Amino acid sequence: MTLNKNLRELLERWNERVAWINSQTFLQEDSPEIKQARLSRAQKDYAYFVKTYFPHLATKPCATFHISAAQYLLRHPNARCVFEWARGHAKSTHISLLIPLWLKIQTPRRIHVMILASKSQDSAIRLLGDLQAELQYNQLFIQDFGAQVKEGNWADGEFVTADGCLFIAIGRGQSPRGIKERAHRPDYIAIDDIDDDELVRNPKRVGEVLEWCKSALLGAMAMGRGRFVMVGNRIAKDSVLARMAQSRGIHHTVVNALDSKGLPSWPENYALHEISELRAFQGERLFQKEYMNNPINEGSVFSEKNICFGSILPLPKYNTLICYTDPSFKDSSTADYKATILAGKAPDGTYHVLKAFLEKTSVSAMVGWHYDIDRWVNGRVPVLYYMESGFIQDLLLDEFRKEGNIRGHQIAIRPDTRKKPDKFARIEAMQPLFERKLIVFNEQLKNDKHMQTLIDQLLLFEKGSRAHDDGPDALEGAIWLLANRTRTADARYITHKRTSLKY
Repeated sequence: MTLNKNLRELLERWNERVAWINSQTFLQEDSPEIKQARLSRAQKDYAYFVKTYFPHLATKPCATFHISAAQYLLRHPNARCVFEWARGHAKSTHISLLIPLWLKIQTPRRIHVMILASKSQDSAIRLLGDLQAELQYNQLFIQDFGAQVKEGNWADGEFVTADGCLFIAIGRGQSPRGIKERAHRPDYIAIDDIDDDELVRNPKRVGEVLEWCKSALLGAMAMGRGRFVMVGNRIAKDSVLARMAQSRGIHHTVVNALDSKGLPSWPENYALHEISELRAFQGERLFQKEYMNNPINEGSVFSEKNICFGSILPLPKYNTLICYTDPSFKDSSTADYKATILAGKAPDGTYHVLKAFLEKTSVSAMVGWHYDIDRWVNGRVPVLYYMESGFIQDLLLDEFRKEGNIRGHQIAIRPDTRKKPDKFARIEAMQPLFERKLIVFNEQLKNDKHMQTLIDQLLLFEKGSRAHDDGPDALEGAIWLLANRTRTADARYITHKRTSLKY
């Protein structure tokens, strides 16, 4: 019999995994007292359970959110959960493998029939194979908890353990009706990565899959008794996971690669510098989607095809340059970006973005950008320095004065005192200028990290987005001031001698 390609690949993966387990799982020759102490602690301490029996899987210590999820599921026999965790944060390993096995060793046992559901049967079978491989070949687990696999095969979509647990895999949309082991209906359903890029483009299909989850799948339980868990990352604003997370009574946790303080959510595994390097390489839009559960549709306001790079003019050709800054005062990585844009209006009416500085950095570094611009311009054309009036406070002005005293001259910062309308409306108003290619970015800085950050923020900009918009905000300020100065300069006043009226 010829195996289909998918099954052949799954079998190859299974054999590799079994060899891996056999090479890394070690028996422990202990007294009955030591063994019992190990069992007792493993039932109570999830992190210890993972480290002791699955060191080949848990090469890094459990994160706080892994432990919290396990404890919640242990305490709540009828849990309804959505664990929205970033890629690379061991979602499937914990929710679809380790936590079910931890529930299995409890006294009394907390799991009897488990359904693993995923976007396809092959995906679900792969997860099921990982479970059976541990139960069948993890020698320390078998030594402490007894022989496990009794009958069935993961490749056929189900197997039963010696103590009567049934594990079964199904794909999205398949019927789970009638699944039962002896008197037990499913009491742990793990819906793992149910979304895919094709599905989320069709709202009707998203609704159909959500209904399947809440009707056919949930209905396989005994009147909903049991743990009903969905895990994945948010790959689209409208997805099955996103809709499930809005359900009434749901326990919903969100874990991004960076926490609310801008630090790694799993510091035991990831360092801040490597996350930052990945972010820079991948680009902000993709990083937000894959690692921050913040999918953004590129081009909803500004499209990449309308981002125009070109040659800038000799500086004296610009009548005036505007340097506009949108600052933030916090130095932490959770603060907004500090943004400084240098722009000028060319004689043909186009707006040229000559320099851009965008970074989460200190106030002193931001002040330094102004002196970098001052040195680059070198008096060849007047530069007017503006900042949002709400930010021109003594603290910030002191930084400018200190830097000016060191350098021997002061940068004159002016407040932008206009009463600004809604930020989204202001920034969106630049869209026609982009569409008509009237905003041109300095092509000499096409690969500059600050200019690339500005472009990223423009492409990510859309209403309701959690993405940073400090660069577009500063650019809008510079463009508005240039346009306003042009209108004022172009104004014509005509005078004439008044003639007396005769009646």
